[in-house]
Amino acid sequence: MLEIIYDDAQYVAINKPNGLLVHRTRIAEEKKEFALQLLRDQLGYRLHPLHRLDRGTSGVLLFAKTPEAAAPLVQAFTERQPDKTYFAIVRGYAPEAGTIDSPIRPDKDHQHKPAQDAVTHYTRLATVELPIPVGRYQTARYSLVKIKPETGRMHQIRKHFAHLRHYIIGDKKHGDWRHNLMFLEQLNSPSLLLHAAALTFEHPFTGEIISLKAPAPENMQRLCRQFGWDLGLMLS
Repeated sequence: MLEIIYDDAQYVAINKPNGLLVHRTRIAEEKKEFALQLLRDQLGYRLHPLHRLDRGTSGVLLFAKTPEAAAPLVQAFTERQPDKTYFAIVRGYAPEAGTIDSPIRPDKDHQHKPAQDAVTHYTRLATVELPIPVGRYQTARYSLVKIKPETGRMHQIRKHFAHLRHYIIGDKKHGDWRHNLMFLEQLNSPSLLLHAAALTFEHPFTGEIISLKAPAPENMQRLCRQFGWDLGLMLS
């Protein structure tokens, strides 16, 4: 059963677990389960995804119950109106705060398309240095960062933190395999440590400001406790 965090006459939202695709794609035909299909079967009616999260990313995922409900929020996402908040654990001591303004080129299947503007704001919340050698270093440093993407390009957050060389832990495509392997072998953490924690939008039918929040996965919470980080940082 998927965890439902919001439900009204027009919309329903879940806390998507790591590893679950939003819907079937050409490159993932072999996968048998998708959030869209699972939630449809759970609720018993058709749904319309309003945005997407990468397979490895957990957190708030919003659906509409009818095409009429979908249209205004699809437009709102296109116009960058909803406010999105993510948290990630990244390699190294990230700067205290910053903005990454770096265009993103489409993935290899769409290389003929021009790069798209992409802007990501972030704040470092906590750091840790672990007495575990990785590569040529005898210790390993990591940061917990709060992320506010201004645009919504595919893999934007992962690519932007790779651009800074503060790779998100568990990112197999854009990350650092040595740190991913250490987290897997030493910390029993196999998943991407990127979580869509909050989504705020204006309800098109009531005018109410809806603020959705999704607790971080247990693995991410466990690591925060292990690193001595206050879990309340991910609720502020």
